[in-house]
Amino acid sequence: MAEPKKNLFQKVWDAHRVSELASGQTQLLIGTHLIHEVTSPQAFAMLSELKLPVRFPKRTFATVDHIIPTDDQSRPLKDDLAEAMMSELEQNCREHDIQFFGPESGAQGIVHVIGPELGLTQPGMTIACGDSHTSTHGAFGAIAFGIGTSQVRDLLATQCLAISPLKVRRIEVTGELAPGVFAKDVILAIIRKLGVNGGVGYAYEYAGPVLDAMSMEERMTVCNMSIEGGARCGYVNPDAETIEYLRGRRYTPDNSEFETKAAAWLALASDDGASYDDVVEIDGSAIEPSITWGIHPGHNIGISESIPTPHDTPDEERAGVEEALEYMDFVAGASIAGTPIDVAFIGSCTNGRISDLREAAKVAATGHVKAGVRALVVPGSADVRKQAEAEGLDEVFRKAGFDWREPGCSMCLAMNPDKLRGREVCASSSNRNFKGRQGSPSGRTLLMSPAMVAAAAIAGEVVDIRKSH
Repeated sequence: MAEPKKNLFQKVWDAHRVSELASGQTQLLIGTHLIHEVTSPQAFAMLSELKLPVRFPKRTFATVDHIIPTDDQSRPLKDDLAEAMMSELEQNCREHDIQFFGPESGAQGIVHVIGPELGLTQPGMTIACGDSHTSTHGAFGAIAFGIGTSQVRDLLATQCLAISPLKVRRIEVTGELAPGVFAKDVILAIIRKLGVNGGVGYAYEYAGPVLDAMSMEERMTVCNMSIEGGARCGYVNPDAETIEYLRGRRYTPDNSEFETKAAAWLALASDDGASYDDVVEIDGSAIEPSITWGIHPGHNIGISESIPTPHDTPDEERAGVEEALEYMDFVAGASIAGTPIDVAFIGSCTNGRISDLREAAKVAATGHVKAGVRALVVPGSADVRKQAEAEGLDEVFRKAGFDWREPGCSMCLAMNPDKLRGREVCASSSNRNFKGRQGSPSGRTLLMSPAMVAAAAIAGEVVDIRKSH
């Protein structure tokens, strides 16, 4: 009898299943565990109270990203709490023999940036991290979960997690993207179509000609924001692009062993004829540069569109639209283009990679940051920063009036000195536009691609990159 056709999610899930639990959950072996300074201290403390060791310390890797300042990383850190959290992580890594990529290692950065660039992220893996955007690693054909602190504890102690099985939705993005449209616009379009809760209970498989044509860094951007669409994880099937990205990375095998691995990785791709719980098709050629106008990522429109009006909104969404309009101080039916900004932020685990900085630098080279606008560029890792500087991108940004920073999460979530002040409006390449997300309880965030952020910084307002550059 022929083997049943399987999608990649089913293949990886089945390969890592340890047992079925009475709760209906699966005990799943997690191949790689990534940790940082925010969600791990309590987990290590709980482990200590239980007198338990880290079960497989060589499968855990640590970095510092959320709290680390991006202007001055000299020790001790100026913020006492940040210094305490970093010191705690360093101590826990020493005590349990865990590899720590701190600033002095030359490999520090946002956890979801350094995992792929070091080759820690590989097809067919199960990966977990105490951070919601762990879905980023799915770009490589891995199944990657964001987890909470108690699960970080469980994973350190057992290398397993109890996880409920998921349905799989295949999202096919057809056609070809127009100039000025990027991966960020694609994932915003998907979230807009399916909703911020549309993916609850699902893994998303991203496919189709648009995804096939994307670089690995672009695929990471799409998978990164699966969480904003409610999905538990998102992935892209491995292909030749995946293999070439991984070749020669620090934690990938060499020579003939790599070729053997590569063949196995490619075989993990969803089988022709595999079944899915749902299939959605989106016309990529119809996507335009997108911007959020409200208080969650589903509140987004194309640059040529008008801000929604409550009476044109489905009943169940009307209250949320009204709340968003009031908070953002926007007028229903008005154009999003022309919205003045106070701050421009290029960075984050969504859009802080070298290709993001290259696209933004192309725009930055055409002008200068508008007077009164604070603009900062924060590389996603030390390696990204080094590469950007080797290419002269830092000088392009500095000449244009942008502040060039050290790597870290920065203004994405403002658990560090990079914060909005008062009612400032920020054009941001990050992933969330929730109330207070960027450090001010009344600050306002407009999500967009890095190139669109750079264009807004120069114009001092939201502009259509297709017309202005």
